[in-house]
Amino acid sequence: MKFIDYVTIHVKAGDGGKGCVSFRREKYVPKGGPDGGDGGRGGHIIIKATRELNTLLDLRYQREYKAEKGEHGKGSNKHGRDGKDRIIPVPAGTFIKDAESGEIIADLDSEGAEIIAAKGGRGGLGNSHFATATRQVPRFAQPGEEGQGKNLVLELKLLADVGLIGLPNAGKSTLISVISAAKPKIADYPFTTLIPNLGVVKTEDMRSFVIADIPGLIEGAHRGAGLGFQFLRHVERTSILLHLVDVSDILTTDPIEDFEKINRELVLYSPELMKKPIAVVGTKLDIVHEGTRLKRLQAYCEDRNLDFFPVCSLTGRGIKKLMVYLSKKVEKASGR
Repeated sequence: MKFIDYVTIHVKAGDGGKGCVSFRREKYVPKGGPDGGDGGRGGHIIIKATRELNTLLDLRYQREYKAEKGEHGKGSNKHGRDGKDRIIPVPAGTFIKDAESGEIIADLDSEGAEIIAAKGGRGGLGNSHFATATRQVPRFAQPGEEGQGKNLVLELKLLADVGLIGLPNAGKSTLISVISAAKPKIADYPFTTLIPNLGVVKTEDMRSFVIADIPGLIEGAHRGAGLGFQFLRHVERTSILLHLVDVSDILTTDPIEDFEKINRELVLYSPELMKKPIAVVGTKLDIVHEGTRLKRLQAYCEDRNLDFFPVCSLTGRGIKKLMVYLSKKVEKASGR
């Protein structure tokens, strides 16, 4: 299934039905008065969140959504039927904005959350409403109001407690595959992960939290390099950022520079991200021999009071300690 997290759609609520112009015509009632009924309300466009979806894929292929019109009023004071509402299901975590003004309409961040994105038009009043002592035979009624129409931007921001960030090949996909049931593609070349992956982590004390693997950033992502910033919206809701740095001896780059490269890109995307708690994970301990890179990064984190965890996803070394730490951080942040 393709992962689609940004779409623009057009929605049009139903128009209200016309009020009816009618007069009572019955045997033995020679002077029946006006009895035109009201028109029905047009259907609303409702956007509703569900956890049964995890992508906006369906909305990529259907961009127009219309609700049913209200029925016109009838004689004998019969009210026209209201138009049926049109419900558009979206994944929980969908953010809705007006495409023209940029106004935030709703943030559907929980199961069942919904918003009337476009209101149906009010039905017109029938002529029975306009009879007075001086105007006993009104020959007019109201037209129905037009339903709202607008262009909407829908952005999906995954609901996760922990966000994994780091350079390509830092070990994010391997880690999430070990600690959860998620099965991302893993290979020894950059940009193996092309879409965010979600995994549910269950700890030994039966607690659980959701972790998101964000495709690798690189220096210059704010200029569109690599995968750019297109997936960083998915870490905006997280309680903690887990920054993975490859400390294996096979690399010749400076691990501190690797760490700071990503932080600079985060600031360029949104300074608010750097206000989140950050923990640093040194990965690939199985390829550490002299440990120069590992010691350098560990000393850097100690100097800046950053929580640091050296791990090896393949052997499980350090994983349990990291999971206990994350569980406590998520519990504290969510107030569970």
